[in-house]
Amino acid sequence: MPDTATPAPADSGTIRILLADDHALVRRGVRLILDQQPDLEVVAEAGDGAEAIELARTRAVDLAVLDIAMPRLTGLQAARELAAVRPDVRILMLTMHDNEQYFFQALKAGASGYVLKSVADRDLVAACRAAMRDEPFLYPGAVTALIRNYLDRARRGQEDPDQILTPREEEVLKLVAEGHSSKEIADLLFISIKTVQRHRANLLQKLGLRDRLDLTRYAIRAGLIEP
Repeated sequence: MPDTATPAPADSGTIRILLADDHALVRRGVRLILDQQPDLEVVAEAGDGAEAIELARTRAVDLAVLDIAMPRLTGLQAARELAAVRPDVRILMLTMHDNEQYFFQALKAGASGYVLKSVADRDLVAACRAAMRDEPFLYPGAVTALIRNYLDRARRGQEDPDQILTPREEEVLKLVAEGHSSKEIADLLFISIKTVQRHRANLLQKLGLRDRLDLTRYAIRAGLIEP
């Protein structure tokens, strides 16, 4: 099957869900919430963003629920790739972070909703149904503050991290910050060690940083890894 092939639509109107979170207990709890609904069914689970992409390529799913903070690929990175390879799949971000930077990055990545884990039992089911109606979903009370902060930042001319780095540089930055060597990064991304080294040098120069520690701190601020 080609990577971009679209699996057959679901029968009986059931929304087939791909759930991705690196914590098994969280996945279990979220699955309990979703599977209790007659129109929702979790049909695939992933422990990181890269696994979620592979499952989405081959499994028949209608909706992906992605945690933002995951190893290998974050939920934001996975959402961008998923939007490219499976544009028919709706995307929801599930996160513990009440953070406007993550929220706007999620929208730019192709997500149609942003749900806080702390109120997932209240909001997640409604968010899934809204996503399948092509309607955006935000947790109550967040919209005004998020838009105000975003407009204030835009008026000040501040630039978001995802506008500074290319997708490949972001991938290299995340892996560097996770402690991988140049050889390990080269193997994971199927590029040469020299290419990895060039990306690292470009990152340091572009961001005005000095070393791996500075890159790690930047990756934490950008939401690529957890502190």
